[in-house]
Order: sequence, then C-alpha cells, then structure tokens
Amino acid sequence: MRHGKKFNHLGRKTAHRKAMLANMTCSLIEHKRINTTIAKAKALRLFAEPLITKSKSDTTHNRRIVFSYLRDKFAVTELFKEISVKVADRPGGYLRIIKLGNRQGDNAPMAMVEFVDYNEIYNPKGTQAKKTTRRGRSKKADAPQVETPAATEEKSEE
Repeated sequence: MRHGKKFNHLGRKTAHRKAMLANMTCSLIEHKRINTTIAKAKALRLFAEPLITKSKSDTTHNRRIVFSYLRDKFAVTELFKEISVKVADRPGGYLRIIKLGNRQGDNAPMAMVEFVDYNEIYNPKGTQAKKTTRRGRSKKADAPQVETPAATEEKSEE
C-alpha cells in the first residue's frame, strides 16, 4: 500500500531521482534560476526548500546534513553564505515556479524555477527604484503670477 506517499517518482529509480534533484538544486543555487518541466520543478521545490530552511542556522551539523544531500562543496558554501542571508526573515516559500508554456520538441509543459528574493524585476515587497516619467515643467509653477484687482487692493491697504 502506498498511503501517504505523495511525492512524484518522475519515472526514475530512487538513486537516479535523488541524484537528479541534487544536481538540479546545485544548478539552482549556482544560477539562481533554471528552466525545467513543471513536474520536475514541483519535485525540486519539495527537495530544495527544507535544505534552504536548514541553511538559516549555520552550524556544522546542518552543513553536513545539507552536504549529504547535495554532495557539492561550492553549492553548500553558496547556500550558507549568501542565500541564507537573503532568506533569513522569510518563513518559507523560497522558490517561485513560473509556467513558460510547452517545449518545442515534445510539447512538455515547461517552467522556470527561481529564488523569490533574487528576482529584482518581480519583487512586490522589495526595495525597487521609483519609476520616473519625463514630463515638462508643471504649469502652475511656471505660469506668471497675474495679479487680480482684489489682490492689488489688499496689498495697498497694508
């Protein structure tokens, strides 16, 4: 019986699946975004997000646990030094999956997986530079002050 076993096997044996997800996670850590199929992207999110949560507390034990999954020193160092600093205040949901359409050759549904905190273009809560538009000078500031007869009478009374 397979009660409670909800993860996608992706048509691969266990060792192949774990190696593929580890390699995809290392590529994601290195490049900050990767393109893959939607099924693999969802499986990658289940694989990578617990490792990112582990990286928030930089201890030797957590480094060894993450290294046992990834087996790449550069990826572990990058994860603990740079990525964990950016996601320190986020309580989960470190990855974003954006659907891209279907692949040309086999019509497989494709997606882009990226770190939420590393996208400067689409970051609604981030510190974005305010857009400025090039417009002419405001008409109120540049218009010459025309004095009305009522205004001149008030000045003369003073």
